Amino acid sequence: MITAVVLINTAQGRVQEVAQALIDLPGVTEAYSVAGPYDLVAIARVRQHDELADLVSGHIQKIPGIESTNTLIAFQAYSQRDLEAMWDIGNDERAS
Repeated sequence: MITAVVLINTAQGRVQEVAQALIDLPGVTEAYSVAGPYDLVAIARVRQHDELADLVSGHIQKIPGIESTNTLIAFQAYSQRDLEAMWDIGNDERAS
C-alpha cells in the first residue's frame, strides 16, 4: 500500500467544498483543514504509484477551488507505540 500526504491550497472560502470533494474520491481516506501555509491535508492510500499519479494529477488537481498541491510520498509508517519505543531506547531507568 502506498500512502501519500497531499498538501493543498484552496481559493478563499472554498475549504469545506474542496474537503468534501476530496473525501468523495476513491483513494483519499482522510482530509484535514489545517493551520499554516496550507489549507488542507489529504491522506491518499493506493496500491501502485500509477494510481497515485492518476489520483493526484487526474482527479485531485482538477477539483474546482484547488489552487496548488504538494505531494509527499510516505516511506515508512510509525505508530504512536513505535515512536514511544524509539524514544525510550537507551533510557532504561534502574531502581537503586
